[in-house]
Amino acid sequence: MSTYHEPVLAEETLSLLINDREGTYVDGTVGGGGHAEKICENLGPGGRLIGFDADADAVEESRVRLKRFGSHVTLIRGNFRGIAAELASMGVQKCAGILLDLGVSSHQIDQQERGFSFRPGGRLDMRMDIRRPVSARDILNGYSEEKLGEIFREYGEERAARRIAAAVVRARPMESADELNSVIEGCVGGRYLTKSMARVYQAIRMEVNGELGSLRNALASAPDLLFPGGRCVIIDYHSLEDRIVKEFFREEAAERIPSHNKLVPDLSREPRLRILTKKPVTATGQEIGRNSRARSGKLRAAERL
Repeated sequence: MSTYHEPVLAEETLSLLINDREGTYVDGTVGGGGHAEKICENLGPGGRLIGFDADADAVEESRVRLKRFGSHVTLIRGNFRGIAAELASMGVQKCAGILLDLGVSSHQIDQQERGFSFRPGGRLDMRMDIRRPVSARDILNGYSEEKLGEIFREYGEERAARRIAAAVVRARPMESADELNSVIEGCVGGRYLTKSMARVYQAIRMEVNGELGSLRNALASAPDLLFPGGRCVIIDYHSLEDRIVKEFFREEAAERIPSHNKLVPDLSREPRLRILTKKPVTATGQEIGRNSRARSGKLRAAERL
């Protein structure tokens, strides 16, 4: 049985993503292949899926899960920030749709040695791609107190960011998740401890993997990679990610660039995207009951003009 999570908002994703059953679709976060399998099941004989993931385990899991689709599936180990270059190297200039399901998978969280969870006994790693040179341990032991506080505050939205950063520096060298947990508990404790741990771990993970930068890079390349009518679907789980997606879609759908000056007229522009989701699509209570990960998922979609 697969230890990868059930795909979030699967039916909603399919209805918004697939606009050409014979087209080429890109899953930039293929994970265990949950969304990818459903996409492939809904494509015609000429349809094709290209899947990316930085995690070698995820690529191998998807390879097994999607084997029945044969040459209609191509899997690449790599971060979705490099989608444009990878597709160009394959001779693929345009595609019919791009899907990004952001965040960390249940499989990664459950692997104690990967260090994504604050469960006792974990390692300070958190690299989605183990080829990356910087781990959570390097950040906790090498970043300044000011930089750590900034990460905890901005990426984790943690109120006790400064206090935790100072305590981390005092506790160095830090070698295990248990040590980090103890530091956070000493700063927060009580009823807010679990949430603070989750926020700090999330912040470190996002810094280790450069997640927001990767998202911005992928979004910037998406309009040029889509055929007219092609769809871009993003599922995110964090307010910072959602803000980036929302603002990007809004800018690309705008017919004018505001001058913010009463004496200077707005500039007209040709919009490249049409927003398909005025508000983010969220999971039903029934889906959340089956899959708790769906609770925080927000889906936004846009179409290439």
